[in-house]
Amino acid sequence: MSAVARAWPAALLAAALGLAGCAGEPTRIAPGTSKAAALQQLGAPTAAYPLPGGGERLQYSRAPAGFEVNNVDLDAGGRVVSIRQELDDRLFDRTIQPGVGVWREADVLRIYGRPFEITRVSSFDGVIWSWRYKMMNAPRLLYIYVDPAGVVQRYHTGDDLMRDLFERM
Repeated sequence: MSAVARAWPAALLAAALGLAGCAGEPTRIAPGTSKAAALQQLGAPTAAYPLPGGGERLQYSRAPAGFEVNNVDLDAGGRVVSIRQELDDRLFDRTIQPGVGVWREADVLRIYGRPFEITRVSSFDGVIWSWRYKMMNAPRLLYIYVDPAGVVQRYHTGDDLMRDLFERM
């Protein structure tokens, strides 16, 4: 058997897996799609949250190693009304609402899902939640500071220097 003949089944398998990966991409779901059809295409979400008005958010996170959190919002009738990749610099100022009592842990989870890391520093009384994301293909980090009462106090972004270092190895 020739090398080409032996490689053919592996190439077919790789192509099939590639197509299956595209079918599970949340941003490819059309508005108006039923919840059942969305779940059939995407599989089980990493989290689900109730939305005001009886809707539901299906969250598909690629954390901890990935760079995307896609939220698929359904209306009260169970139809897709929006799909949004949340880890985007252009959205942070509009989405994150720091300040006493305004934005809490539950709000952060509903938008970004579970962080890849939770840390502490001596200069802040609370914890810092971190997510990886990409801006123009550059690895970045989103840091959200949560005080002991569970209230978001501030956020900032920074370069993901460790990820960059590992990618060069």
